[in-house]
Formats: sequence, C-alpha cells, structure tokens
Amino acid sequence: MPVVHPIDPIWDEHSKILILGSFPSVRSREAGFYYAHPQNRFWPVLAAVFSCETPGDIPSRRAFALAHGVALWDVIHSCEITGSSDASIRNVVPNAISSLLSQTRIKKIFCNGKQAYDLYCRYLAEDTGMAAILLPSTSPANAVWNLNRLIQAWKIIDEKEEP
Repeated sequence: MPVVHPIDPIWDEHSKILILGSFPSVRSREAGFYYAHPQNRFWPVLAAVFSCETPGDIPSRRAFALAHGVALWDVIHSCEITGSSDASIRNVVPNAISSLLSQTRIKKIFCNGKQAYDLYCRYLAEDTGMAAILLPSTSPANAVWNLNRLIQAWKIIDEKEEP
C-alpha cells in the first residue's frame, strides 16, 4: 500500500540550495520533520558546515535551514516502502520539484545519499533541467562514513559562487 509523504518542503523565496532525501524515515514521518532520527547525522553535519551549534528542536531546525538558504524536501511524493528501508522502495511517484524551484533562488541541488541521487536522476532531472550533486548519506546505516568525513564532503554546499 502506498505511503504518501507527510512533510511539507522547507523553503522560502531566499532559498539558494535544495537538499533532497529519498523519502522520510519512519521516525521522521512520526515527528513530521526531516531527519528526526536521533542517530541521523544530518543536523550535526549541517551545523558543522555552517560553523553553528546543532539545532535541537523542530522550530530551530526549520529556522536554521532557512537562515542558511537551505531548502529541504524529498524526491518521492509517494511509494511503497517497508519501514525506513530505501532498498524496499517501489512504485515511486515523485514530488513536483519544479514548482518549488520556480519560486526560489535555488541554483544547486544536492542529494543526501545514492538512493536520493539515483531517484532524482531517474524521475526529476529532465523535468528540472538541473543536475544534482551526490553527497554521502547522513543515515546511521552509512557507517563507512564517520562524522568528520561527512562534514568534509558536505562542505561543498557552502562553497561561495564565483563572482
């Protein structure tokens, strides 16, 4: 049975980058916000990239993302999924990413993990006309990447544009 994405995208008209996941974990779906699992390293990584303290609650995480020009969403609008397993995802219906892009200043799209990247390339890249940049997953399942290594890889999201 399909599960519909229950979390609205986080963005405003000043958003400059979009970070896409594949589909929210069970924990994130229950919390109603992105990367809510306490072992997911997304928020500590983002905080380190922007040299800030890690935001702890949902309002501060939302404010933190927007203050740094970061929009958050997922590639998938609905799918069949077992628990939080990306490997179990079937019958994908993608989100309408182009509508978000048309309302923002987003110039770069980053994908949090290979599954999000592959799904973006398959379902959305042609429609958006934008290439995505693959980042290593912040999921605790990606144990090969420790926190310091993730932070170094993710620093690309804060690279300043050439004048």
